[in-house]
Amino acid sequence: MLTTYDLKDEIVATVRHALSEDIGSGDITAQLIPADQQATARVISRQQAIVCGIEWVNEVFRQVDPTMVIDWQVKDGDLVERDQVLFFAKGAARSILTAERGALNFLQTLSGTATIARHYADQVAGTGVKLLDTRKTLPGLRLAQKYAVTQGGCFNHRIGLYDAFLIKENHIMACGGISNAVATAKQNEPGKPVEVEVETHDELAQALDAGADIVMLDNFSLQQMRDAVVFTAGRAKLEASGGVTDEMLRPIAETGVDYISTGALTKHCDAVDLSMRLID
Repeated sequence: MLTTYDLKDEIVATVRHALSEDIGSGDITAQLIPADQQATARVISRQQAIVCGIEWVNEVFRQVDPTMVIDWQVKDGDLVERDQVLFFAKGAARSILTAERGALNFLQTLSGTATIARHYADQVAGTGVKLLDTRKTLPGLRLAQKYAVTQGGCFNHRIGLYDAFLIKENHIMACGGISNAVATAKQNEPGKPVEVEVETHDELAQALDAGADIVMLDNFSLQQMRDAVVFTAGRAKLEASGGVTDEMLRPIAETGVDYISTGALTKHCDAVDLSMRLID
């Protein structure tokens, strides 16, 4: 599972890019404030949410002004209520206001991702299924959003195109069939997981015979999923994908599949409503 320690270099680079596009040659509005003026700001959530993004916020303030003091009242993964204080920022008023939008952008977006992940995780509680994200992430925030997914109680699929195989219809066609595709994958990158997406029971049988580690059942009906679980009998992990809605999530989980993947965890998130105000 991704941790902020694993992501420390990624956080530094992502924040640097975000501040560069926001601040550019300098914050001309903040320069209206005397350079020596000190202030304290308070950030609150205006809605119930799962908090995520603390280290991104810390890095924003560190890069803007290393003398800033950030006093957190919560931690990543916490459930917060409307009007709950998340953190205080203390230091130069100019620095607080320059950092404000960058810090809140990260916190709002990652908290939004964690919040929808918690919503989905709650729907399948007690079933034993693992909910997986996908590569349908915001450009430039792949690792950040995948971290946020875990803070909401869900799990990561492959990170990118390099750490696991996902052999889909076009790959199968170009490789000359499921068997050829799986065999070549295992030869090219031994030890890396090999997953095959299938659309029919016959393709499922081919994937199992080829030795796939995971088989993705693409838009199977509930009964087809149940049949696939019985037919597979532990020879591979089964992942359901397609048609995953609030109403269908638990019925899919109850078919006995091992995983459910959905792009909604990262691409359907709404930014959490936050507010920063100077209080001193």
